Amino acid sequence: MNSFSLLNDLIFPGAIIIAQILAVLMPVLISVAFLVYAERKVLALIQLRRGPNVVGPFGILQSFADALKLLTKENIVPANSNKVVFLLAPIITMVLSLAGWAVIPFAPNWVIADINVGIMYLFAVSSLGVYGIIMAGWASNSQYPFLGALRSAAQMVSYEVSIGFVIITVLLCVGSLNLSKIVEAQETVWFAIPLLPMFVVFFISALAETNRLPFDLPEDESTLVAGFFTEYSSASFVLFFLGEYASMILMSSMTVILFMGGWLPPFDIFPLNEIPGVIWFTLKVIFILFLFIWVRGTFPRYRYDQLMRLGWKIFLPLSLLWVVLTAGFLMIFDMVPNSL
Repeated sequence: MNSFSLLNDLIFPGAIIIAQILAVLMPVLISVAFLVYAERKVLALIQLRRGPNVVGPFGILQSFADALKLLTKENIVPANSNKVVFLLAPIITMVLSLAGWAVIPFAPNWVIADINVGIMYLFAVSSLGVYGIIMAGWASNSQYPFLGALRSAAQMVSYEVSIGFVIITVLLCVGSLNLSKIVEAQETVWFAIPLLPMFVVFFISALAETNRLPFDLPEDESTLVAGFFTEYSSASFVLFFLGEYASMILMSSMTVILFMGGWLPPFDIFPLNEIPGVIWFTLKVIFILFLFIWVRGTFPRYRYDQLMRLGWKIFLPLSLLWVVLTAGFLMIFDMVPNSL
């Protein structure tokens, strides 16, 4: 009897949870490989080149070949580095970029943990990502990685403030911290339309948060060699690389959930509402990722003082003002959600 209850209470639920985690993480890791391929292909088209076209049909297996090549290389640890912290940093970055997927709803009831504070959990996980980068920069015991880590820390902290205010604006309109509720609140209109300035602020802040061009100052080749992963090679470098691209997909998913109606179709009419929600969600995420790549291929890198000025002098006052305007509008027109 005891062994049967143990099987029922621990082993079966544990196996289901592991299966759910793998069902989310495996597509994420595979999509990272295809995102790298897509980025190289789109950049090649922007620059009138051909891009990857040798490994596999249309070069589609190039990312897998690169990953295999990196994993077979020797993992070099600098002699003067703090070895434990040096090797722990990429693992922390990778784990944190994957931990956020636990609360992302892909479709109605398609979520591992449908917690009531989902958006706060996501905000906390994305904020913790900076620790891995600081650890990498400090443990390398070299000037360039350390400078890159300092830049990254300052940049991520600066833009998290405006991301926080943007999230507050959305929460005022919904009255819940649950991500599924945020999506359901957009059945009449996507928040990207009434909150358009906040959508733009959130997208640009997401670029800064994930260290993407034009805000890739922490890994600025012209001045910092390769920034905080200058000293990394082999599997450690792969983990950083995977972490960066998984964070890109996570931030795109956050943008889709907060502003583009998550799994909801653009219009609730016959042919569109028959398509499964997970397909709409995937298409919207691909669109946001295309914008990430498009920005990289189009804009030059910002200067560091311009980056800080944009974050503190433009985005912070704008997002704060929009919070006040949204709250005032909801109060005046008696549109405050019941749960607030």
